[in-house]
Amino acid sequence: MGPFLYGYVYTLCRGYSKPLVRRLGISLKFLTRGLFALILIITLQSQLVAEYLYKDEIIHNPKFTKEIETIGKTLFDKTGVSLKLLMLKELPSGVSMYEYENEILKKATTPTILLTFSEMDKAVDIEVNDKTLYKYFDKEQVLSPVTSYVQAFIMAASYARTWDDFKKVMSHTGGSILPLLGVKSKEMTAATKYSAAMFNGYLDIAQQIASAKGVELGNGYDSETNQDMLFLVKILFYGFVLYAIIMYIRRQIYKRRHKDEQFKEW
Repeated sequence: MGPFLYGYVYTLCRGYSKPLVRRLGISLKFLTRGLFALILIITLQSQLVAEYLYKDEIIHNPKFTKEIETIGKTLFDKTGVSLKLLMLKELPSGVSMYEYENEILKKATTPTILLTFSEMDKAVDIEVNDKTLYKYFDKEQVLSPVTSYVQAFIMAASYARTWDDFKKVMSHTGGSILPLLGVKSKEMTAATKYSAAMFNGYLDIAQQIASAKGVELGNGYDSETNQDMLFLVKILFYGFVLYAIIMYIRRQIYKRRHKDEQFKEW
């Protein structure tokens, strides 16, 4: 656009002898060159800063970006595995998450893992460009909707239709993303919940890879770092279960005491 703009102005001005018009053409020449340089610098800076937070259409938080970049760079330097996070507002129309991820993975030149979240599609996924990478982390555990065996048992007992379903729910616990995404709190904004959940999942994967490779991430990212938030989730979950049990007991007592009365819906 710059050369075109300058050429257009130069063509208009070259037939005139007035110094002001000539100076205008020269000024636009340097202006467009400066604009190109500025755009190039900004583009390069964006690529350098967002190497591991590959795309962010939701959070836009410098602190979040810095944390992801620190973990990602440390992991890559120590293991050679590139762990990238994609925070999408919505997937392109007619494109599945698997297709979207694989288009990105085709361009990867190093062992790469993509952790992808799409807000409007309500979807989370993990894909790799080399299937052998799965031996370094447990994908089903990271994406599990439950955080503990007790919670898994309650969910399995409530929703499993067959014995196989029951065993499947019980075999995958310790989820580090979905339990946080499921938290409902008036004091927590959507962006805060998304950033907490995806950071927790990103760190979980990084820690598993580092452990499998026999290295430490350091920088305070020890194995306990991402457990604090999950502990809060467990407290909220068990609190909800306890509340449900109490309400159920009260309901049964009420029904027994008022057998002859029409049952009152709570």
